[in-house]
Amino acid sequence: MKPQWSQYIKIINSVVKPALGCTEPISAALASALAVETLGAPPEKLTVRVSENLYKNAMGVFVPGTGRKGLYIAAAAGAVAGEPGKGLEVLKNITEDDVIKAQRLIDEGRVEVNAVASDVFIYCQAIAEAQGNSARVEISGGHTRVVSKALNGKTVFSLDPCDSCAGSTECVCDGVDISIKGIYEFATEVDARAILFMNQAAELNCALSREGMSNEYGLQVGRTMKEHMGQGVLGEDLCNRIVMHTSAASDARMGGAPLPAMSNYGSGNQGIAATVPVVEMARFRQVSEDVQARALAMSHLMAIYIKSHYPPLSAFCGNSVTSAASAFAMTYLSGGSFEQCCHAMQNVMSDCSGMVCDGAKSSCAMKVATSSGVAIRSCLMALNGSAVNQQGIIAGDVENTIKNVGQMISSGMSSTDETIINIMRA
Repeated sequence: MKPQWSQYIKIINSVVKPALGCTEPISAALASALAVETLGAPPEKLTVRVSENLYKNAMGVFVPGTGRKGLYIAAAAGAVAGEPGKGLEVLKNITEDDVIKAQRLIDEGRVEVNAVASDVFIYCQAIAEAQGNSARVEISGGHTRVVSKALNGKTVFSLDPCDSCAGSTECVCDGVDISIKGIYEFATEVDARAILFMNQAAELNCALSREGMSNEYGLQVGRTMKEHMGQGVLGEDLCNRIVMHTSAASDARMGGAPLPAMSNYGSGNQGIAATVPVVEMARFRQVSEDVQARALAMSHLMAIYIKSHYPPLSAFCGNSVTSAASAFAMTYLSGGSFEQCCHAMQNVMSDCSGMVCDGAKSSCAMKVATSSGVAIRSCLMALNGSAVNQQGIIAGDVENTIKNVGQMISSGMSSTDETIINIMRA
């Protein structure tokens, strides 16, 4: 295998991971669980400090297994029953009794959560105290990236400075020869056995979709579409099935379903957006599992590559560019040329790159529905020879468009992010 392709697989494995619950509150749960583990005793008090962006994305989302929203219950549940070794599935085995104990900690005023200014977009510090002892854990640069642990002020773990980028979502593509063309060649030419693991994303995220279709979660975007299909208001065609099943998975994800999502770049919703439309297209085109795995590798890695051009948390809804990646993969599954696949990606970024992120919550399913609908429409347009070119932020080629989107977010949307956070905290 080409060394470059081995690097691509390493990138996928580093940031395409199962995650139970929205990754921002789960990061706080993990930090709290690690702090209690370091303390070695049940906490009498828990203090959690998070970056403003992490705070924004954790305020309004349900924490799986608790039936409750936000950072307080996430942190308390992690402290009471979290299993640190499970990473983003830290709350996998939480019970009703655990939730009662966690809520008691909160009700007794023994849990404190604050947003703090931080130069790092993903930052969480948890301090657990009991019997005069104190343990502190810091996560920084990635939802599971532990950089330090301390007991009674003495450092017991510190990330090696030589590993400054290890585990950081902000560095994942640094030093790698990666491009849209390179990803396409990798996904279409690599031995399929090397990427068959991508089909696990289909298993996990489609299970979430079935859960969202079967039960009442969040705004029930997917279930609403299904109901109106039955009434003849909507047709049950490929386009609507893609939107319905993708948004249903997000309904379940944001509604606290006790099932993991295969996340992408720290986001379960973006993992869903990179997966479910591609799987629906693969089923429609009746391709083999090998070809489906190629398309999923293509979609997920392209989404990672695009998102490496801007901060991991921002005022920009990442489902936009993730759906651009899924549009590329759906065009590939439909027999489109590389040029047509690029056109599909350009079309999506032209259409919905203005969608803002105002925190993780049930209405994220609507944004997932919007971006996945744009993805299939953009795919069909590209197959039909229609493409946005040199209009607005869309450049003459997809690589420069990606750079433009990154510049728009990094340089142009910082004040937007600050304004959104201020509105949400008011």
